Amino acid sequence: MNQFTVVFLLALAVTATVRIWLAQRHVRHIQHNRGAVPGEFASEISLAAHQKAADYSSARTRFNVLHSGVDWLVLLVLTFGGLLQGLDNLVRGWFDNPLLQGTALMALFTLLTSALDLPLSYYRTFSIEARFGFNKMTPAMWVGDLLKQGLVAAAFGLPLILAVLWLMQSMGTWWWVYVWLVWIGFSIFVLAVYPAFVAPLFNKFSPMQEGSLKSRIEQLLAKCGFRSSGLFVMDGSKRSSHGNAYFTGFGRTKRIVFFDTLIARLNENEIEAVLAHELGHFKLHHVIRRMAWTFMISLAFLALLGWIKDAPWFYQGLGVAYPASDAMALILFMLVVPLFTFLLNPLAARYSRKHEFEADAYAAQYSSARELVSALVKLYKDNASTLTPDPVHSTFYDSHPPARIRIERLQALASGR
Repeated sequence: MNQFTVVFLLALAVTATVRIWLAQRHVRHIQHNRGAVPGEFASEISLAAHQKAADYSSARTRFNVLHSGVDWLVLLVLTFGGLLQGLDNLVRGWFDNPLLQGTALMALFTLLTSALDLPLSYYRTFSIEARFGFNKMTPAMWVGDLLKQGLVAAAFGLPLILAVLWLMQSMGTWWWVYVWLVWIGFSIFVLAVYPAFVAPLFNKFSPMQEGSLKSRIEQLLAKCGFRSSGLFVMDGSKRSSHGNAYFTGFGRTKRIVFFDTLIARLNENEIEAVLAHELGHFKLHHVIRRMAWTFMISLAFLALLGWIKDAPWFYQGLGVAYPASDAMALILFMLVVPLFTFLLNPLAARYSRKHEFEADAYAAQYSSARELVSALVKLYKDNASTLTPDPVHSTFYDSHPPARIRIERLQALASGR
């Protein structure tokens, strides 16, 4: 057996074992604390709402394990089961041009894995989300979204794939540097065009109406020194009852978007506090820092791919014949990297939670910490977010601090401690 085969299977076994162990811990902890609302939330969240959150979080966690199990099975079928090799043999019979062969292979791979994911996606939307009262989509809308997503992916993805494969073929040893530069340009391009051309394909974005809320938001933006191309309300309620607010775009295309569900549930003071938190991410350069980290990590991974792309053990260890195409190298690399980086997840989660604490502190400075606490409690309740996550599971995965810790810090800021 190829040594890399052993390493790969060991990484898969470790990832599967840790994910299942963490999920079991999480569900046990949630269910153990299901019978009583934590004291600091008892006046705002009913026992029924707390139990709904516990059951919703448990259902999602169990589903995620199921989804991961299917992904691991598909991974083994693609590699050692010979499916990827079969797809590669198929496209070689279609085209003589290596670029067209590679593009066809990546397109087939994407279509196949997306199709295999459809039943689970349908179940998540129309069983789990519907059971807990969040889903507002119809099957027709769900199918329509899939078709639009496919068209957008083809419009953006196919030219990118062609460019990457051409660079890999034409630029010699340092091809990965050129691919990295193209990836940076592509990412910035998508950020710029997404708000105006892609997002409206899925949702309606209406300019926020004149009134006291818009005036308060504009005053907050002026105080924080933030310029945007507009304030918009998105009809998120036609798909889900979850609420949110976010920034989108880049440069002159920056927009501030509020879900209509968020505006319906929070008062103006709370909405201002939530926006102040989001502004904190921007003003403290969290978005730029995350982009910079993403680009640096992508450069490191591309350099690694540049090293192993021509190594026979890489392909043979994954059940693929050598020599293999550049497209095959990309696909295999995308499949195996998550297994070898999984145990680094707590570092990324900790970095994200640090930014959330910093944005909360910024919001407390430019708005009201008490109003942000009030808004968060309402959002925890309305989104059925568990108040009692397992600490180990939370440390490993959660990009946001646990509710209790986050509220305690905000209350300390509100009291000047």
